[in-house]
This record gives sequence, structure tokens and C-alpha cells, in this order.
Amino acid sequence: MPATINPRLIGALALFHIAVIAVANYAVQFTGAIAGYDFTWGMFVFPLVILATDLTVRLSNRHNARRIVAAAYLPAIAISVWLANWRIGVASGTAYLAGQWLDIAVFQKIRERTEAWWAAPLISTLLANILDTFTFYSVAFHRSPDPFMAAHWMELAAVDLAFKTVVSVVVFLPAYGILLNCLQGRLAGGSGGNTDSPR
Repeated sequence: MPATINPRLIGALALFHIAVIAVANYAVQFTGAIAGYDFTWGMFVFPLVILATDLTVRLSNRHNARRIVAAAYLPAIAISVWLANWRIGVASGTAYLAGQWLDIAVFQKIRERTEAWWAAPLISTLLANILDTFTFYSVAFHRSPDPFMAAHWMELAAVDLAFKTVVSVVVFLPAYGILLNCLQGRLAGGSGGNTDSPR
């Protein structure tokens, strides 16, 4: 049987996903440059979603993580369209769904095969970022009416992916470990049960 978590926590996590996606999709419209490479500010925001998803799978199960992704999907598109435009909204929803489902599937497979706490979030995050990033940029900006984005979307995607990878390894992986230890203790103390079921 899948482990269960408080429905309010699932709702809160879904709202968190929606908020992060909205902020990331607004920020992706603004660019900067580091060492001659163009980037968008959205790349500093979106990895928070993957962190939340991985913690959900670890502390509960993949079924609850998928429920959160499904609950956030349509509202995230609607808010992204409102904050940015319809193309970014569709691109965001497509990339979010594909990336998160891959992240959940890979995370689950790896955690069933190793007890190393860092292996599943590291590998699943890297793969999910690759799929999410290039799906988003190709749908949002390939042949875009914005000449700069149309001409540079592949460069922006590659730079975003590189920065996301660095940020995920240097910042979010350690944060994941810290949050995992804190939340496991609280959930175990509150429920008296095992919240780390691989099923």
C-alpha cells in the first residue's frame, strides 16, 4: 500500500509548485549575461519544484508526487499565460509535466536500487532538467516573434541547463539532504509510521 500524507500537505505542495512555476515563467522573459553567455533569470527559480517533488517521493511515494503534479498542471498554465503569454504558458505546462513525470520515475527506480540518499535526487534532477529545459525553450521560442529569443533560444537553453546543473549540485542537493533529515524526523514523530516506503 502507498504511504499517505496529510491532504493539506499535498495541497500546500501543489500551491508551492504553481507559485514557483509562475515566478519562473515571468522571470524567463528577462535575460542577463555572465562571461559573455546569455541566460534568463527563471533558471534560478525552477529547480525548487524538482526539490519539492523529490522530497515528496522520498517522504511519501510516487503516487502522491504525481497527484501534486496533476493538481498543479492546469493552474500553472493559466497563471503563466496571464503573467507572460499563451506560448510560454503552453511551453511551461508541457515541459513541467514531462520533466516532473520523468523525475518521479527515475527517482523511484534509483532509490529502489541504492540506499545512498544523494543518488536518486542527483540523477533524476539532472535528467529532468535536460528534458524540461529543452522542451520549454523549443516550444516557447522556436520561431518566436521575438527576434532575439528566436535566434538565441538554443544558447539560452544550454546556458540555463548548465547553470541549473551547477545550482542543483551546489545548492539544492545539500538543501535536499538537510530538509530530508528535518522532515523525516517530524513526520516520524507525528505519525509513528514509515514515511519512506519505496512503493
